[in-house]
Amino acid sequence: MDFTDVSLTALRVFRAVAEQGTFTAAANSLGYTQSAVSRQIASLERLAGAELLERRRDGVRVTAAGHLVLRRATAVLDQIDVTARELSGLPAQVATVRVGWFPSAGGVLLPKAIAALRQNHPEVTVVSREGSTPALVRALRAGSLDLALLGSTPPFRPPDTESPALILRTLTERSLYLAVPAAHPLARGDYIDVADLRGRRWIAGPTTNDDTLMGVWPGLDERPDIAHTARDWLAKLQLVAAGCGLTTIPAILAAAAPPGVRVLPVRGGPQEQRRLLLAHLPSALSDAAACLADALRAAAIALDVPR
Repeated sequence: MDFTDVSLTALRVFRAVAEQGTFTAAANSLGYTQSAVSRQIASLERLAGAELLERRRDGVRVTAAGHLVLRRATAVLDQIDVTARELSGLPAQVATVRVGWFPSAGGVLLPKAIAALRQNHPEVTVVSREGSTPALVRALRAGSLDLALLGSTPPFRPPDTESPALILRTLTERSLYLAVPAAHPLARGDYIDVADLRGRRWIAGPTTNDDTLMGVWPGLDERPDIAHTARDWLAKLQLVAAGCGLTTIPAILAAAAPPGVRVLPVRGGPQEQRRLLLAHLPSALSDAAACLADALRAAAIALDVPR
């Protein structure tokens, strides 16, 4: 493949499709039409002389040839960004780390890690974004992220089957907790018995194909009474504080509970574990990314205490 014949637009489009997982999502993120995205990918594949994306019913998957082109494309685009900074008079070498995170990791853990990093390594800048596990994994492989905080539930499996395998480090592994109104009878002790959860009203997340009834204690032998549905953790906890129901909460979010909420362990019955993973590509981390990884591990250890 002769990169001298490839437009930067085609490289940016290819990276966007690899990251977003579908032509439609990439078109929306770039402000292009889907047909324009398709033309750019077709042009790139003609120049490469190989299929770069495997078209599937649920989206696209980057092929082995595609991963090779993606690595080269990322290097080219990163160099273009450095050049643009130089031309605009900004420092060419900025120690920037790009990290992605799943929703509950952004409530307490990430802010604490960034605050500690700013104090110990003020020269490092962190750019972050929230996303689902599949989206964050695609962004890692597309070179748009350096690190990703991922959540994992049983049965614990790798977040994808691509090669080379991602480097995964478990930061914490804890059972779910339960958030209850501080004035509720269940909040009087140091723990809640699972038998006392029957007949309660719940605040749950919206159901998806990947997870159902997030917010309801797992394994209850009854049809749960869902009083409120909310995706945002802060909204769930404020609804708990208002006495609207109960919700489950990851251990790392216990410190974010607002006044009027008690976060307690549950005794008896199934205990569903939650893992917090730090993921990155097998290539060596930059010094800045390694500093952030250390800060994230330290913050996770500090938060991983019984409450």
